[in-house]
Amino acid sequence: MTVRSLFLATALLAASATPALAQAASDGIAVPTLRANVTVTGDVVRIGDVIDNAGTAGGIAIYRAPDLGTTGSLPTAQVLGALRARQVIGVTTGDIKEVAVTRLARTVETREIELQVARAIEHRGGLGDAANLKLTFDRDTQDVRLEASYTGAMQMVASRFDSRNSHFDVSFEIANEAAAAPAKLRFTGVAIETVEAAVLMRDVERGDILKSADVSVERRPRSEISGEAASRDRALGMQMRRGVRAGQPIKTADLAKPDLVQRDQTVTLIFESAGLYLTVRGKALENGTEGDVVNVLNLQSKRTVSGTVIGRGQVAIQVATPRPPATDTTASIAPEETPAAVSLTTQNASQTPTE
Repeated sequence: MTVRSLFLATALLAASATPALAQAASDGIAVPTLRANVTVTGDVVRIGDVIDNAGTAGGIAIYRAPDLGTTGSLPTAQVLGALRARQVIGVTTGDIKEVAVTRLARTVETREIELQVARAIEHRGGLGDAANLKLTFDRDTQDVRLEASYTGAMQMVASRFDSRNSHFDVSFEIANEAAAAPAKLRFTGVAIETVEAAVLMRDVERGDILKSADVSVERRPRSEISGEAASRDRALGMQMRRGVRAGQPIKTADLAKPDLVQRDQTVTLIFESAGLYLTVRGKALENGTEGDVVNVLNLQSKRTVSGTVIGRGQVAIQVATPRPPATDTTASIAPEETPAAVSLTTQNASQTPTE
């Protein structure tokens, strides 16, 4: 209700006049005193709301209250005029120029409504958690204001979700501490499950490495993403398996570890075995990331070998460790002869020792 409406609101019919207040000073009764700030819980403003020591006149209604949860102002002269009309005189005003009247209310905020509706339909018809639901109401949802006596929690009394069209219909009740009928609230609309996904800020090609400026985070409808949505942390530093256009969400299947070896790149071939470590130059014949087995041309021997990518530009070639041949000491020795001692150290001097 506007200030003008508050000024022009018609006074309700008063009860009997109260001449006792007019004689308050002479009778030693406390003098009625105007209040600068007034709060009311109902739809009318009474004499007892605007002045202290109103006595039996306190219950007389003189104005309509502002709208729920709003404040209106009344000039002091207008208030005194309304009081005199009810034979309430001798009111002390001090230096008060106007009286502010606030009507208390219970406000149910839009975000609370959305949360309660989401909780009422979560896990229905294939939906996920309430925190991941995006709600679109059939009518614009605004804060709901109720009389201050409606102090109860929002209690869901009925809910329905149709997975065919994603439409919901949820009803709530809020209890009144004054034992009045509960307030009834009903909300309808559409619910869509969303997921947090990494989204590309530019077009990327197959093999591109994702940098911080390439990826943002958005919530997207779950139905837009087939497979598992990649998080931003998971995407950064990874290599794209395919080209994807800007604005598209990234799936985990789109990502691969970055290639540490590129086709036709000069790499270091590392030969390792027990007691042996040798490096030579090679030419990669294919791309590979860490742990991949790739073919490499040995530039020294001109032979193609296979090895495991272990670092940027590094391919490890495992060399099998030779085993010493078994010695048959009975093949040419007669039973009565004593076998000569065999020196294994001398026999295997040219072989690599085993561990």
